[in-house]
Formats: sequence, structure tokens, C-alpha cells
Amino acid sequence: MRDAILAHLAYSFGKSPEAAQIEDWRMALSYAVRDRMVESWFSATRRCYEQKAKRVYYLSMEFLIGRLLEDGIVNLRLQDQAHAALAELGLDYHAVLADEPDAALGNGGLGRLAACFLESLSTLACPAIGYGIRYEHGLFRQSFRDGRQVESPETWLLQRHAWEFQRPEARYRIGFGGEVKTAGGNTTWTPSEHIDAEAFDTPIAGWKGRWTNTLRLWSAKAPDPFDLESFNRGDFARAAAPEALARTISRVLYPDDTTEQGKELRLKQEFFFTAAALRDILRRFDSEYDDLSLLPAKVAIQLNDTHPAVAGPELVRILHDERGLPFEEAMTIARGCLNYTNHTLLPEALETWHEGVFGKLLPRHLQIVDRIDDAHGRANPSRTLSMRANHQVRMGELSFVMANRVNGVSALHTGLMKDTVFAELHRLHPERIVNQTNGVTPRRWLLSCNPRLSRLVTDTIGDGWVGDLEKLRELEPHVDDAGWRERYAEAKRANKAALARWMADTQGLKVDPQAMFDVQIKRMHEYKRQHLNILEAIALWQEISETPDAGWTPRVKIFAGKAAPGYFFAKDIIRLINDVAKVLNADARTRDLLQVVFLPNYNVTLAERLIPAADLSEQISTAGKEASGTGNMKFALNGAPTIGTLDGANVEIREQVGAENFFLFGMDAPGVMARREVPDHARKAIDADPRLSRALAAVADGTFSPDEPGRYANVVANLSDHDYFLVASDFTDYWRAQREVDTAFADRDRWTRMAALNTARSGWFSSDRTIRGYMADIWGAESLQLD
Repeated sequence: MRDAILAHLAYSFGKSPEAAQIEDWRMALSYAVRDRMVESWFSATRRCYEQKAKRVYYLSMEFLIGRLLEDGIVNLRLQDQAHAALAELGLDYHAVLADEPDAALGNGGLGRLAACFLESLSTLACPAIGYGIRYEHGLFRQSFRDGRQVESPETWLLQRHAWEFQRPEARYRIGFGGEVKTAGGNTTWTPSEHIDAEAFDTPIAGWKGRWTNTLRLWSAKAPDPFDLESFNRGDFARAAAPEALARTISRVLYPDDTTEQGKELRLKQEFFFTAAALRDILRRFDSEYDDLSLLPAKVAIQLNDTHPAVAGPELVRILHDERGLPFEEAMTIARGCLNYTNHTLLPEALETWHEGVFGKLLPRHLQIVDRIDDAHGRANPSRTLSMRANHQVRMGELSFVMANRVNGVSALHTGLMKDTVFAELHRLHPERIVNQTNGVTPRRWLLSCNPRLSRLVTDTIGDGWVGDLEKLRELEPHVDDAGWRERYAEAKRANKAALARWMADTQGLKVDPQAMFDVQIKRMHEYKRQHLNILEAIALWQEISETPDAGWTPRVKIFAGKAAPGYFFAKDIIRLINDVAKVLNADARTRDLLQVVFLPNYNVTLAERLIPAADLSEQISTAGKEASGTGNMKFALNGAPTIGTLDGANVEIREQVGAENFFLFGMDAPGVMARREVPDHARKAIDADPRLSRALAAVADGTFSPDEPGRYANVVANLSDHDYFLVASDFTDYWRAQREVDTAFADRDRWTRMAALNTARSGWFSSDRTIRGYMADIWGAESLQLD
């Protein structure tokens, strides 16, 4: 390993050890690790062709892969060699790893799930390729100015990226706009604009490095990147314009779509990567087979949410317009390949596109959507819903109709899909919806991110749990051993102390690691109810202020998460949390008992730091709104009991870990629907709870914004009137559950037992289990593992 690092330092980067900077060392180590992946990458590809295996293609707008160096080292089991090699070279292993930037290719749970799935697909030796976009800047880098979220570019690619291989030969021309002509029974689409999609491949190694799959990301390029005539006329900006316009497609994840230009760019991004992926899939298929009817037997395409929904009409267009198949046969073949994962029941997240925008950019596809819709209507005369309504193209319905299987991501969510957003389609196609509860990879989310706890687990039951997480059940008999519980508690204490030091060094925040670390980290959204959490903090501060000697349990409330640039209400919640933190943390009477912290720029690396140190996991979304969650699984696996509603995978977590090790509060999904029918439900809840009334009054009167007393009038009005997400109605029971948390945490041995049982009983939430379910129930794919 040492020799490989030095060789790459010299011959790949032209540096001597004396001149090398930490980035050079990190790149040299990364290349040395990457070299060891390539052989299994090649052998996996050869085996796919030799076995004529069915391949899985996972299409996702997001792959929140985070840092890859430690992933590679852990999965190839090179920790000892890498540690020793860097030590011999006089380098700090952790400092070198920390130099790697987070790949800014995703936002939240959907993107992190996709990353976990890729790793599990490789661990299980399932032939697979992930397809997405190689964003130059990803989402955005978050900072705070006067408590407000400030967005700036996430410049992760300014540093060299060690893991990708550019594939200039894999380049496809993608069209937009133009006109559609029909002559002699043949329809031809002639786009007016073209963008080239160029591939960059990242190897994704599974556990023990026995199998490596590919993440292929597309970068947008101009077919003619430079206008020499304009340059020679002195019009330098015009000369560079083609390349600049092309690069907008792969520059930023989720551009602000509150403008027409933003909407067009978002749709362009979705079609760009989906169309390039389909071209690539068909090229690979054509290299092995010459009978298109075999496509469903050899190709399984998974649409991760509705972002790649245009895959349906695009695949039909290729098969019908370009390959000459009859339209009905093209539809049947396409549906045999495509599958759709639904991630949300929120109507605004089930994408729709105005037919004007859709028809302008994809005129032929709009015609095909209508033909698909018409064919579905004729086959199902009792249908009442259409893919076109109120001049909108409905991508959820399109995805469902064009899918062989549609899956939810938790048992509750799948059931609600059948009863709500897809009720009619489920009635027409009762066999189509299946459930695959989400999971997380144990390699990153326990073995790698929590070495103290993973060492204890391995010392206790061996290392078989890393490849079979359900072996964690073997820990249960040890939970009754007081000595073992003390070792478990010591691992948590050490993780908390490390987090406290990091917050002091990087954020200037001094927190007591003996206090409860109460953590809510996730995308900012009203349904996730960060404002319920901060209202409870305000009410608690008010109570502590009045009775400081009442035996309160010291607590640090930690928040992290980003709000979409155009989501102003979520931005108000961020600012409110920061304003509350400023007041509470300066209060000498209460700050030893209650502090509030909002950490900026939440990403995978920050999650890896926070989750092992968390005492309490906040999973408090309005019941019926969180499809599944994966953060809840990571917290439970790392020994943080949950305070939560019966929502998403919380239901299954509670079943697995035991109701006595879960702090339940709030209405269930039917209760939520019934409560919304109660006139003035928010005002009634506020009037019935003096704590809530007083907390809201403090927000309204400028206690936390004395320079601008009316700053949060919109938040207060929302919670006092409409309150669609029932913050007010669930507050009283949330307060009760939090006081139960206080009592339990004060009994440290009881709390350690609860935490340890969460770890021991979370093995079912492995993404390996989830992927096995997809392979059997959705894809019909098999493992090609030799041993």
C-alpha cells in the first residue's frame, strides 16, 4: 500500500513526498485504493456478459454518495494497510480522509437511499448500473447570515475527484423542442436544440470487494462548444455561449423552479439523463441480442420517484418511431422493463408539468403520453382519471401506468398509496403495487461511521453482522450484562465528547456532552415539523425559567437541514430556530439545562458525525406524510431511541425494537384526516394548552426577534389558522412524550438498555434486505456471486 501511494504520488501527480500537499496524498491513496477495485469491476462486467444476466438500471436524479475514500477502504478491508502506510509516511490517516469533499449529488433521503442501494447491489453481486447527473455544484452550500439561510455554490469539483473515469466514447446526442412530422405512416421528431451527454463512471464496490458495479453520471456538453467566427469578430461571450448554455443542464441540482426558465431547466435535466440512460441501456442490449422482445427478460429499469418518469414515453418513442415496432407492442415491452418507486404522498411532490412547457421541449413525447393515456382508457373503460388534467401532464399517473411494478417504501406508505393517491389505479391494477421497506447499508452507517460501537459489536458476536445485519439479534443476551452495558454506554459517551469537541473547534459552540443530545437532522419541510420541535423548546425554556430547580434533564437540541431556495416558509423556520438559539443560549439562568444548535450545511459527512453521538432521534412528521425515512433507521441502529409518530417506517421500527423502547406520540394517519375536518382545530388546540399558547405568543411578540417583532407573523398565522400539518393539535402529546424522555434519560442504566436494544433489533433495516426484496419481487434479477 505504501509503495502504491508513493508510485501514484510520483507518476500520476508528478509530486515528490517533500513537495506533496494533503490533497496530493489523499489523491494518491484514493488511486491506490481504486486500483484494487478495478479488477473486481472488470471481472463483474465479464461475468455479466458470460452469464447473459439480467441487468438492473437504477435511474435517479440524486445519488448522495458522500465521501468515497473511506467507503472503499472499509469495503475492501484495507483499513490496517492504509493506516500503517500513512503512518510510515508520517501522515494522519483521519486528516487525509477528511480532505475529501462530499460529492454534492443529492439533497436528502431519496439520494442517500440510492447510494445505499448501489452499495448493497454490489454487496449482493446483482448486475446493476446507476444513472444520474454529474452536477458541477449539486444542491448548494448553506451558511447563515443573521440567522437566515444563505445559499452559495457547492464547489466539490474544484478539488480533483479521484473516483471517476471519463468515458468520451459513451456520448449521446439528446434533443429538445423542434417539430413532429408524420409521413407514410411514420412519425419523425426533429429537435431544434441538441445537447450531448458524456459519461463519467464511478466504481461502487460491495462488501469484501468481491463485486463492483457502476455509477454512470452524465455531464452536459455542447455539440459545437466554440463559435470561432464570433470569437474572431471579437464577440467573445457569444463564442463561448454554446458551452455555457449546455453546462447549465448539469450545473445545479434542483434549480429554483419558481420561474418559467427554472421549470424548463428542471424538465430538461430530467429528460437529459433519462434519455441518455435509455440510449446506453439499448446500446448494451444490442451488443448481446437482436430480438427486442427479449428486453423485459434482460433489462429491469427502476425509476426512483417521478423525476425519470419520461422514460416511459421515451422508450416507447425509440421502440416505435426509431425501431419500427407497433405502438402497442412498444408499450408492452416498455412496461415490462420499467418499475416505479413512489416516495411521497404529498400532491405537490407528485410532479406535474404544464402541457405548454412539456409540449415545447418534448413535442413528440406529449403526443405519446396522449396515446398511452388513450390506450389505457380503452383497456379500462371504468377509468375516471387521466394523465392530462387542467392542462397538466401528471407524471405520477404516467409512471404508474407505464410500470410493471410500483412500490412504496414502508408498509404504512404502501397501504396509503393504495387508498389515496393511486386508489383508482390500484383498483384497476390490484397486482401492481408492492412494498419494499427502505434500508441503510450497515457498512457506512455502523461499521464506518461508528467505529467505537462497531468494535464492541464485533468483539461480542464476531464480524458476520457486517454482511448479515440481522445477526445483531445475537447481542440481545448481552444487554442483560451490566459490564457489557457499561462498555456500550462508554462508546456513546466517547462519540458525544468527540462531537462536542468538533462543535467547539468549528462552530465556537460549547455544549456539555453529559447532557442529552436531542437531534433532528433532515430536509426542512413543514410536514417534517421542525417548528413543532422548536415550539417545544420555547415552552420548555419558559417552564425552566419559572422553576429552574424542578429537576430538569439537561438537553441540547441539535438541528441541521437545508430548505429549498424557493421554500420561504421553511426558510422562516430555519431563521426562527436560529433566533431562538441566540436567546436561549445567552440565558444564564437556563443554558446549563437547555441549548439549541443549528449546524450549517448538512451533508453525509455531518450525518456520520452526528448520528453516532445522538441520544434521541426526532422523527416527528405528521402521520401519513413521511413515506419511510432512512435517518430514523440510522439513529436506531446507532443506539438513539426514537421519539416519533406512527408515520412511515417509524411503525416498523417500533415493531422491531419494542414499544417500550420507542417514545410514541401524536395522531395516527386516520386521526390526522379526521382532525383536519374539525372546524378551527388549530385554535382549539392552542386554547386548550397554555404552554403552546404562551410559546406562540413569545414568537408573535418579538421575544426572539426584538429588532423586528413581526418577523414571524406568517408562521404564527399559519399555526393558528390553517395548520395543515397539525403542529398545534399534536403539541400537547409531544410535550408529554418529551417529559417521558426526560425521566427515562435520567435513569442512565435504563436508557443504555433502551439504546442497546435499538441497536440489537435494527438488523432488519439493512438495505441488503431491501435489495433482496427488489430482486425477487420486482426485477426478477439474480446474484452472480461465485461463492
